[in-house]
Amino acid sequence: MEGVKVHIQRNQTQAALRYLEHFPVLSLLGPRQAGKTTLAKQLGQGWKYFDLERATDYQLITNNPQAFFENYPEKIIIDEVQEYPQLLKILRGVIDANREQKGRFIITGSSSPLLNAQLSDSLAGRVGILNIRPLKANEYYATPLSKFYDIFNKIPTKANLNIGEQTLTNQQMRYCWLYGGYPEPLLKNDPSFYLDWMHNYFNTYINRDIARLFPRLDNRAYQRFISILSSLSGTIINKSDLARALEISEGSAREYLQIAELTYIWRNIHHDDHSMIKSIVKRPKGYICDSGLAHFFLRIDNMDKLLLAPQHGHSFESFVIEEIIKGIDASTSFNVNYNYYRTAKGSEIDLIIECAAGLIPIEIKMGSSVTKVQLQAMNKYMDENKLEFGLFINQSDRLFWLTDRILQVPIGFL
Repeated sequence: MEGVKVHIQRNQTQAALRYLEHFPVLSLLGPRQAGKTTLAKQLGQGWKYFDLERATDYQLITNNPQAFFENYPEKIIIDEVQEYPQLLKILRGVIDANREQKGRFIITGSSSPLLNAQLSDSLAGRVGILNIRPLKANEYYATPLSKFYDIFNKIPTKANLNIGEQTLTNQQMRYCWLYGGYPEPLLKNDPSFYLDWMHNYFNTYINRDIARLFPRLDNRAYQRFISILSSLSGTIINKSDLARALEISEGSAREYLQIAELTYIWRNIHHDDHSMIKSIVKRPKGYICDSGLAHFFLRIDNMDKLLLAPQHGHSFESFVIEEIIKGIDASTSFNVNYNYYRTAKGSEIDLIIECAAGLIPIEIKMGSSVTKVQLQAMNKYMDENKLEFGLFINQSDRLFWLTDRILQVPIGFL
């Protein structure tokens, strides 16, 4: 664990503390084992902790919820609230009895497609919701979040560019690309442990989470679906082709893809609706959210295998996109949209971010330089859409203006 602290400071800690000042409830949502419980306990030091996946705690809370909250009216953490979703309506009544008091409860939830909607419905105006994903690279290496993310609040120019120094090396970023961001296997730094952990994690996801949430689902078919999906991570998804490969209906393929997204395994990036060009591909592009999990599905456990794998370019692109999304999530409260652009002739922009600063197109490349053809494609897209700023992110060793409006950024700035 070179240069790594076991105590992880999350980028969203300040946002979480702010939410506790503004709302009675803070909700931390995200995939299992992403660090929600650890963050909750750091935020609520000295608070009483209950886990709804622990039989004694479940019985204590569900037998008589009113009595429970009379005994514990504040400063409690309730983990895995999806196990007892009725709690949210009960919590609303408890809060409304003393609406002005803030920072009373921290709740967490995993792998539940309905939980976000239930929170918004039952606790509207009473809860601050944070999505907690696996670790971002800077969190693992205990460095501050890069000033790079200021770009998405105000577009820089050559004259006023100020995104600080590169905080991580390309080699450090490649390590996180290989193993992903789940804290336990990442901190262990042991390839055999990584494989065992991922195997158990996926088995728990299929045999407990999916089986409980979707009891009528064919688990074996869904497991095969995820395995095939991993090989397509970072590509444009054709549901008809997926259905044929699995010998299932297109409707089932659509349902499986939606389940994967709702349970934090998969992220869809939709096509750009702002482009003036009509001949664009309409299908979504998507990827396995955690690169370490994607590599486990592909039987990749070291960098040599990764660089030889035919999917390595798409994998690198997916990793960079997820790093950017995690960074933006931690640095702004504004809504941000993520899209991509591709024409029928193959011209493509990997990521288009619609943010406070406007539309920012981003090209992501494995190499350390930008070709003339790549630069021309970016310029053409920017001209057609009247954009003032674009980015190339790659493994170069310096921050460099390629043109007056296109900036090359090494991955270590992320």
